[in-house]
Amino acid sequence: MSKFTATIKHEFLEMLPPTIFFFVILHIVALIRSLMTLDTGISLPTSASVTLAALILGKSVLLANMLPFINRFPEKPLVWNVSWKTLIYTLVALVVHYLEHLYDYWKETHAFAAANHKLLLEMNWPHFWAIQILLFTLIANYCVLAEISRIVGRERFLAMFFGPVHRERVEPASH
Repeated sequence: MSKFTATIKHEFLEMLPPTIFFFVILHIVALIRSLMTLDTGISLPTSASVTLAALILGKSVLLANMLPFINRFPEKPLVWNVSWKTLIYTLVALVVHYLEHLYDYWKETHAFAAANHKLLLEMNWPHFWAIQILLFTLIANYCVLAEISRIVGRERFLAMFFGPVHRERVEPASH
């Protein structure tokens, strides 16, 4: 396997867990949003756009984990890194969530300032904050699992979670 192929495979495998996690939670959020806004005429993201957002977030987590300040408390109890990463990822989610709504208003007004003003006046803030609370909770769960996996190692974590994987050894046929 070439170095380039090995790098791509490694990056893909690193990106897979957060992408799957965000794929599931963003679909949960979309479902909750649709239930909260039933019969209001608000268009909601399709599964394809939610999947694209999950891919972007999965890659974003991979890139964020490369930043020197993201793993700020490696020698302290896990709650420090979990809290720090939850704060950072939740702030990013807050900005993305706000921009998602701003984009909808920008399509109507075609001006950033007008869209922002209209958004601030017309936003259903209880729904917005309910989604943020849900995202915070789900992101915190992700950070807990990611930190435990980082400490105990991916293989051991998967074995603890899913059970041991018994790989049968393929013996060469004897003649």
